[in-house]
Amino acid sequence: MRLVVFFGVILLLSFACRKSPKSPASCEFSNSYNDYFTIVDNNDSPARAFNVFCKKVNVFGLVVYATPGITDAQLLHCANVLAQYLDNDENGAVDNPLVLDKMLESGACMTLFAKERSAEQRRFFNSFNDNEFTAQDLYGTETFPNWSFTSPFDATLEEVLHLVTHTGYSKAYPNVFGEQQGTEISNAMDIARGGQFMSIPSSYPQGAWYSYDDNTCEYDCQVTEYFYWALTSLLGAQDYPGRYQEISHEWKANTPVLVQTMDSLVYVLLTDSTYNLPTQLPDGSYQR
Repeated sequence: MRLVVFFGVILLLSFACRKSPKSPASCEFSNSYNDYFTIVDNNDSPARAFNVFCKKVNVFGLVVYATPGITDAQLLHCANVLAQYLDNDENGAVDNPLVLDKMLESGACMTLFAKERSAEQRRFFNSFNDNEFTAQDLYGTETFPNWSFTSPFDATLEEVLHLVTHTGYSKAYPNVFGEQQGTEISNAMDIARGGQFMSIPSSYPQGAWYSYDDNTCEYDCQVTEYFYWALTSLLGAQDYPGRYQEISHEWKANTPVLVQTMDSLVYVLLTDSTYNLPTQLPDGSYQR
């Protein structure tokens, strides 16, 4: 029995440590006649880690990759949301070219997996080189192309924005949107949290309206999440029946009015036309 268990453990470890395949995955896909973007295969995969993906979409030079378990609709939805964050007025030109340049410099990309901790995801990260690319995960289980201000929330709006702010805005304007202490956005965040906390406190001060409590999220990650909550609330994404009850343990300024009245520092920052931040919430229908 012990021998069987031992070999079982070895087998599990060997699967857990497997790298991406040596050749790109393949899958069937089709393109929607009315979508701005086109799905292509991943036969020209940029590195071995990306061989777990079978299809992709190019958005202003940024790539959205997907495994076979992601539907074509989900892949195109993510691509459209990314495009709308970058070209919010949908005139065909990126609103802030400096932000896009920084994203391209960091090798920013979206990586879509059917579910969290899937075999493809494990193999991807076992082979991934973060010196060349910055990948943001999104899962099929949390991607809802037809989302319309109901629960469950479409996580595409969150994860795509994380990529844009982390690899784009924070690098383009390091003194303003940088994710370290002392930047304009981190100073605003410290006030929203009721103090400057380098690690998650056992409890947040009374009156704090941003109280993220994930212990794996360090200070820079806290800034990324704060940026997301503030901007999407300003754009109206968090304002629908039942949403406050879902998120108030973490974020309380969930409407445009509450952002303006509760968090005036971040309101002024995010509405400053200097930075060409989005003013309309993406709906996944770029140029349609």
